[in-house]
Amino acid sequence: MALEWLELLPPWLLAGAGMGVVLTLLVAGIFVVGDRLFPAPPTDRSRRIDGTDRRRAEIRQYLGAIGERYVEDATVHEESVAFYLPERDVAVTFDPQAYFRIERAGTAAVLCEHEMPGSALGRRLPFDVPGAGTGSGPTTAGGPSVGAAFSHLGLQPTADADEVRAAYRRRVKDVHPDQGGDSESFRRLREAYDTAKEHAD
Repeated sequence: MALEWLELLPPWLLAGAGMGVVLTLLVAGIFVVGDRLFPAPPTDRSRRIDGTDRRRAEIRQYLGAIGERYVEDATVHEESVAFYLPERDVAVTFDPQAYFRIERAGTAAVLCEHEMPGSALGRRLPFDVPGAGTGSGPTTAGGPSVGAAFSHLGLQPTADADEVRAAYRRRVKDVHPDQGGDSESFRRLREAYDTAKEHAD
């Protein structure tokens, strides 16, 4: 029965299907042989840093930069939190449910998303942070201070995100290496833009 159906098909279709099968097997064979001759090196999973670890490191660095004492992996009102600021009675957590329970219990809580840069924590803390909104104070991850970043873009620290973006686009035309600028000036402008963007209103 199957042979009768095959006889009804045009010869060029059968030849094309046969060549497709042969080429597929040939390519698969090449990959198998290549994998045996040149095996991929094993992945070192111990060096992998996930988003939570990165955010924790950034928050540690930020709290150290503003001189705030903290306890990591503390228990507050029977909830485990990433950071606790004992002098301010403030809990910093990545868990939304813990955030609401801690708030209801009377302790100030800050919810950090896994994507939030550690330097943005200052805008959420329920107390005045050195440099928050004024442009003075700590630097962010090795970059310029907040005030220096806005100044580099020719803006006031109260500028919003659209103003920061527009100022960057104006300045980048002068300093980009493709426009006759140098790579160092472009790097400094890029760092200023990244810092100002995180702190823009």
